[in-house]
Amino acid sequence: MYVPKYTITTSVLKNIGLVEAAKEVIENAPLVPAWEAKFRGEARLKAAHYGTALEGNDLTFNEAKAVMEGRESEVVARERDVQEVINYRSVLDFIEGLKDVNNYTKDLLLQMHGLVVEKLVAREQTGQYRSSQVVLKNSVTGEIGFRPPQAAEVPFLVDELLRWLNGEYGKKEHPVLRAGVTHYVLAAVHPFIEGNGRTARALATLVLFNEGYDIKRFFALEEYFDKHAEEYFGSLMTVSNQSPMLEDRDLTPWLEVFTQALAMELTRIKEQVRELSVDIKIKEQRGMQVSLSERQMKLMEYLHSNGEMSMREAKGVLAMVSEDTILRDLKDLMDKQVIDKRGSTKSARYVLKK
Repeated sequence: MYVPKYTITTSVLKNIGLVEAAKEVIENAPLVPAWEAKFRGEARLKAAHYGTALEGNDLTFNEAKAVMEGRESEVVARERDVQEVINYRSVLDFIEGLKDVNNYTKDLLLQMHGLVVEKLVAREQTGQYRSSQVVLKNSVTGEIGFRPPQAAEVPFLVDELLRWLNGEYGKKEHPVLRAGVTHYVLAAVHPFIEGNGRTARALATLVLFNEGYDIKRFFALEEYFDKHAEEYFGSLMTVSNQSPMLEDRDLTPWLEVFTQALAMELTRIKEQVRELSVDIKIKEQRGMQVSLSERQMKLMEYLHSNGEMSMREAKGVLAMVSEDTILRDLKDLMDKQVIDKRGSTKSARYVLKK
């Protein structure tokens, strides 16, 4: 049975500690419910946009947003680029719809791949292992950077990964490390003619979501990977070039990058949630989480970005809303102990409650 080799370095340990700390804050933050749809929507969009951009998709962030919202008819772009984002949307829907996966199976993997490459490859290659050799080239020099295993080895190597994931030994490992190993092995084996990176990231995401680390589905590793593409691809290549044999490779360099990506992404979200939540003690005092209206969310976004807000600035944020309504919203936020008011005249300023 395949058993991945890696060392729990100080870096990996620190990163997992940051993940756990962020997880605790995000899952218990007082203001989270009112922002759940917003955070989840942003995470889905970033996953689809940056996850396809990594593979050369040319859609802008706003074009990808239109596609994710089902407005692909409004996007003037290459049909392939639009289809890639549609497919990412489909695989995210699929992952989010799965509940309590007890076993990671070949059929599950092939189904996910089928969603990733729908209408992008020939039907006989959709949801099927490759039957020919492939090579990975440097996009700049054209030099061959890595030769994945022969096609005949693919079914065995994937089965070995799944056996480790589903087995007692593999289940002892931390879910973050299990997800990282899953991502690496699929990327290294390169089981498919196309869509390997997207499928690897999708299955790694499923492992996290399924094993207690969905963290309200507020995060998308794809943004970090795209913005640190050289580090991302470089660490995968570094490990893959250690040895022709998968079982001989030390995955530590890759797991340091993978855990750092998750730690950085979740820490960023944690800080957003913490500031929006204002003070976790609110939940302890009130015994429940704080709910905000859409208008109040917009006011809080402005305060989060600018630190304070006048009535004139509030009117700019809610341009089509009457002053009386804005005042009621602000008073409600004060009653909920979310903001404070400084001054009592027209020059009063509203600030986040410390």
